[in-house]
Amino acid sequence: MSVIAVDNAAFSYGGGRRIFGGVSFSLERGQILSVIGPNGSGKSTLLNCMAGLLKLDSGEIWLNGKNQKSLKPKEAAKIIGYVPQNHLPVYGYTVRDFVVMGRAPHIGIFASPGALEYEMAERAMETIGISHIAERQYTEISGGERQQATIARVIAQRPKVIMMDEPTSSLDYGNQMLVLRLIKRLSSEGYAVIMTTHTPDHAIMLGGTVALIDRSGKLRVGSTEEIMNEETLKEVYRVNLKLVYVEQAGRVACIPVS
Repeated sequence: MSVIAVDNAAFSYGGGRRIFGGVSFSLERGQILSVIGPNGSGKSTLLNCMAGLLKLDSGEIWLNGKNQKSLKPKEAAKIIGYVPQNHLPVYGYTVRDFVVMGRAPHIGIFASPGALEYEMAERAMETIGISHIAERQYTEISGGERQQATIARVIAQRPKVIMMDEPTSSLDYGNQMLVLRLIKRLSSEGYAVIMTTHTPDHAIMLGGTVALIDRSGKLRVGSTEEIMNEETLKEVYRVNLKLVYVEQAGRVACIPVS
């Protein structure tokens, strides 16, 4: 059974221009879906709809076999974990306390996090490699560190689907590669992972399935090999892009050609 399925979804802001329409796809546990496309094509909007933050104009979203509309927020949070593109700090929680908040869907409304919750938060921070900043205030760490802490919080949440909106956007190149390796690891552990990205090369590195949203809001879904071709990429990004096999890396890379 699919852990998430989108059926003929359409969305527009305030009855204005349609952002996307006719979007259908499904994802099973252990699958990776990279959502790519130009600015303004609707990548983040699609994720916000799947996370229940925005309401579709039409179509349905199914989470673990249940209609999203029938689920209470706490039930949906046990299925979907969402890493937004930007998370603005408000309170000076420690990074440890911020990460343990990911356990909220699993504890009672008036209950406090216990030893198990903090143990899972510690494991999540170790997985991401941020244990050394556990005692620092979330408001005082860098944007890249906040991004990593937010990913750790979602891992502590233990959902079935992890959605990441441009998770590498605030990170240096080394940490970008760490996040991509983490996504592969999460996939191998049975999580379904959905990631939006502006970098076609990241989708190639991850493999799996690609959903490409063009400038008209049309979605094409298929394997990396089916979707990631020079003709399609040139059309979508309006840049002369080449797919070149790099022998030293043992893979195809996407590079711009001036």
